[in-house]
Amino acid sequence: MGRLTTHLCGIELDNPVIPASGTFGYGYEFAQLYDINMLGTFSFKGTTKDARFGNPTPRIAETPSGMINSVGLQNPGVEKVISEELPKLKKCFNKPVMANVSGFSIEDYAYTCERLDKEEQVGWLEVNISCPNVHGGGMAFGTSASAAAEVVHAVKKVTTKPVIIKLSPNVTDIAEIAKACEEAGADGISLINTILSMEIDIARRRPVLKNNMGGLSGSAVFPIALRMVYQVAHAVKVPVIGMGGVSSAEDVIKMILAGACAVEVGAANLVDPYACKKIIEDLPCVMDKYNIDNLKDIIGGAKPWEET
Repeated sequence: MGRLTTHLCGIELDNPVIPASGTFGYGYEFAQLYDINMLGTFSFKGTTKDARFGNPTPRIAETPSGMINSVGLQNPGVEKVISEELPKLKKCFNKPVMANVSGFSIEDYAYTCERLDKEEQVGWLEVNISCPNVHGGGMAFGTSASAAAEVVHAVKKVTTKPVIIKLSPNVTDIAEIAKACEEAGADGISLINTILSMEIDIARRRPVLKNNMGGLSGSAVFPIALRMVYQVAHAVKVPVIGMGGVSSAEDVIKMILAGACAVEVGAANLVDPYACKKIIEDLPCVMDKYNIDNLKDIIGGAKPWEET
């Protein structure tokens, strides 16, 4: 066991760095650049029951210290992921992979999770509950504690592998949602997903995105993500994965101090495809700088002022 190792829902990772869903494809694209087996694991592209073309373009807008996207969960559907994408991944990645799942109904989530749960390569199911509930008026599952718990109940009934619920930050009390998921049986919590945002083209006098609004990611959201990870880690007992604007080894350590046992890196991969590789390589030096012997020793180590 090395000084970077961590455990996520009972599975050991060589290090806590995990490329986030939607920024790393199905892995084999990045395997052309470096040996992706150096990663802790990665969360592959969000997968739905049926194939989705995604939202109309333009659907990405650059902003100061970040980007807004409204890609719309473009993916080939779970059956093709199983028959085409996972076999390609197996040729270049020999660790358990995290399957990111999205859905627009309870039945969608349950079906897709049940199918992916049977795949040997899948170690965890990361369930994105930021999707609009088509049977509930369009409100995202993750904005309601009861709706979030309902998704967890349905998925846990049909799966055997760890279920990690990915939370939306577009809520009043994220800790309440996290606790509802934990009580419903979630094995872990990951956060945050993107923050609902907008950009306007002054010359055309209209939103830049065809969908008008989208999700903000990148360095701009890091302080918000750090705050929410801290709140959730203090509210639940299950493992927490932190993400949102992480772009350096220092950011990873901050997330771990806030209470995360693993950290996902998202938008940084789109700026620099070697981002995760560099972060992993930088971690030992940064740990030495701050006298950190082992990452596991500092999980949740950031104490409030009154306790220091």
